[in-house]
Amino acid sequence: MDPDLALLRRLADDLDSAFADLVTAHQDRLYTIALRQLGDTRDAEEVAQDALVRSYRAMAAYDRERIRALQLRPWLASIVVNLSRNRRRRPQDRRPPVQLEPIVAIGTEPAAPDDRGTPHERAARRETIRALATALLAVPPGPRAALILRHVDGLSVAEAAVALNRPEGTIKAQVSRGLAQLRTRLAEDPEFAPAREERTA
Repeated sequence: MDPDLALLRRLADDLDSAFADLVTAHQDRLYTIALRQLGDTRDAEEVAQDALVRSYRAMAAYDRERIRALQLRPWLASIVVNLSRNRRRRPQDRRPPVQLEPIVAIGTEPAAPDDRGTPHERAARRETIRALATALLAVPPGPRAALILRHVDGLSVAEAAVALNRPEGTIKAQVSRGLAQLRTRLAEDPEFAPAREERTA
């Protein structure tokens, strides 16, 4: 059985006792979504915590059947995306922040251990990750959110459409547009050159 379905049943039966399991299961991904959206660790922590508080309050007002019917991953993601957007309403906050180290360090590292390969290969991997983090923050908010949910959080197109309250065709178009913008930015980024050289070697 899908772990989220089992969790939703427990939440519907006893929200207070099961909510800690929701926090354990989803807090890291909510933080990662917020961090990729905002680029600032403190903002991301606050958004992730606020999202969990809001999800608890919402479920406390739902009946058992409504809780069981939730699509938990996209529902939680939608809360984080909306809170992240609200966080960047002021004009000075709409520019991508320059604090990239936390994005490089959290949720963006390759699955393989960092000590794999030669020192040159490890350095090239770090430069690639930094360039990707920089480029992702520079993508406009709409396509960025679609990219994050599809290619960082791993939601399906249908789930991302639910999370962002957009038609599936719009999600596909925004992901495609966001990927094209990433490719353009990376092609212009000298920090990405080592990764390109390795691929063509």
